[in-house]
Amino acid sequence: MAEYTVIADQSGLEDAARTLAASEGPVAVDVERASGFRYSQRAYLIQVFQRDAGLYLFDPPEISDFQPLQDALASAEWVLHAGSQDLPSLRELGLDPATMFDTELAARLLGHDRVGLGAVVDRTLGITLAKAHSAADWSTRPLPDAWLEYAALDVEHLLDVRDALAAELVEQGKTEIAAQEFQAVLDRPPKPPRQDPWRRLSGLHTVRGRRALAVARALWEAREQFAQEQDVAPGRLLPDRSIVAAVRADPRTKAQLAGTKDFIGRASRTQLDRWWAAIETGRAAEQLPAERVPSDALPPPRAWADRNPEADRRLKAARPVVEAHAEALSMPTENLLTPETLRRVAWTPPVADGQITPASVAAALEGLGARRWQIDETAQKIAAAFVEADQSPDETADAGS
Repeated sequence: MAEYTVIADQSGLEDAARTLAASEGPVAVDVERASGFRYSQRAYLIQVFQRDAGLYLFDPPEISDFQPLQDALASAEWVLHAGSQDLPSLRELGLDPATMFDTELAARLLGHDRVGLGAVVDRTLGITLAKAHSAADWSTRPLPDAWLEYAALDVEHLLDVRDALAAELVEQGKTEIAAQEFQAVLDRPPKPPRQDPWRRLSGLHTVRGRRALAVARALWEAREQFAQEQDVAPGRLLPDRSIVAAVRADPRTKAQLAGTKDFIGRASRTQLDRWWAAIETGRAAEQLPAERVPSDALPPPRAWADRNPEADRRLKAARPVVEAHAEALSMPTENLLTPETLRRVAWTPPVADGQITPASVAAALEGLGARRWQIDETAQKIAAAFVEADQSPDETADAGS
């Protein structure tokens, strides 16, 4: 059983911060949220382990200021697993690493078949972790002892995993690659708010007509507002399928809405007035949403042969080359170069002085956010494949189909 200290007040955090500040070496950090239960992605438990300082479980709702912990860990390397998932919750509390080692990302770069925390701990240390509480509602208070033990184990072994993976990175010559990838995660800006986020409603494609879309939009907005007020995951109040069912049923009265078979969810009846008001708002809307919205998304590759045959040939020539090189490097293709990046370079060929060159491809990849190591590994190979595709279009198309 892991030995840990639960910190549930400001003075306890400050004491722990002083202990951590006096210690050296990397620090393992993990976050437990209540995804699927709460509207927010706030942290409901933060686990911190440093070899000389011990293991601490911090209870964020009970702590007013995390700045002392940030100051204590400012110069340490933070070890996280799938850090991109935890960083937003940590940064919301003012916790932000200057340097990071991501054990999940390292395992991907090393070509591990499974990269979940349990699988990586098992492969590197031969220790089996129970994942019984991974989907628990961590906003529950008080947290059961079994949950706290589970949370402590998530960081207790993480530093040993980090050391094992770091050694593997050295053996495979990927230390610098990993460093660039870790930094890219730290530097990645937050995603901008989606335009028309209501359009992500599951099943919306079955809704026809701009007026019906306005009703769907109004119902989504009403659910979003209520979910935010209650800090409850929207789908737990009113599932997407209920919104779509209400729109398609087109009820004439509140009673008909209540009687709609597929209009379900724990707030479907208790908040019936709210949903009916939203339907009426959508029906009265003067600005109706467009049925189709412009997008900068590329067409699906299966349509390229008709829409842009030259790009189709380039993609079919370059894709197997990139895939083969990723296999030679023992890493997933998407870590060497994302499929979207390759598609965009193929769709709009990077030309300099009328020619596709390694330098022009490198510049295009950089503009699309590729890291230096990715550019070094792929630019020349992609340029050669593109040139070959343009020189012998018939043969390349036949070979890639």
